[in-house]
Amino acid sequence: MIVGFVGSGSMAAAMARGWAGAFEGMLFSDSGSGRAAELARELGGDAVSSEEIAARADLVVVAVKPAKLDEVAPQLQAARRLVSILAAVPVERLEAAFPEAEVLRVMPNVGVEVRRGVLCVAGEASAEVRRKLDGLGHVVEIPDADFDAATAVMGCAPAYLALAVEAIADAGAADGLDAELARELVVETAAGTAELLRLRHPAEVRRAVASPGGSTEAGLEALDREGARAAFEAAVLASLERMRG
Repeated sequence: MIVGFVGSGSMAAAMARGWAGAFEGMLFSDSGSGRAAELARELGGDAVSSEEIAARADLVVVAVKPAKLDEVAPQLQAARRLVSILAAVPVERLEAAFPEAEVLRVMPNVGVEVRRGVLCVAGEASAEVRRKLDGLGHVVEIPDADFDAATAVMGCAPAYLALAVEAIADAGAADGLDAELARELVVETAAGTAELLRLRHPAEVRRAVASPGGSTEAGLEALDREGARAAFEAAVLASLERMRG
């Protein structure tokens, strides 16, 4: 099975890296940025035209900017199975753009690069395509109408979580910890906490760590004073407004 990426930006690159070794071949195209050739060299694929991808690939991942859909759609009419990762482009519009193809709308996050992503899906796909997506992480089928909210929560959240990790590590370094050690401590703590949160509610985890009158409680009180919860809520709302604007 050959996969082709029409568009070779950051999310396409993350999916391609996560799929390394999972396909017989990989094809890449871009609009002149040179990223297709870079990915082809990195992953052992070929940089070709979008039309060639449509003709040769068993699965085409449409990863251009949403505003470019009408421009690239005529080049991809030979494709029979497509996965769209275009933000804010509903299944109905995709089906209209590719009337002869099996179309699946997917919103992944960057964790797919290490096969630990979250992928929201809507639309129709063969069992083979769904197995390939399963190889990239946790797949959740949701209504098409929920994609904007889901994107704001799982698509944007890695950046917000990375900012929190950066801030905590920087604070530790400012107090004398080696910067790389501080980062290692926070990253591994985040990884362990993520596993714990699979089993326990976030509020329960907070209560377990924050002993009354202890240092964690003092830290949580400081976060409340500084408006941390409101800031994260505002980030999600700002992302939604931008997507819908």
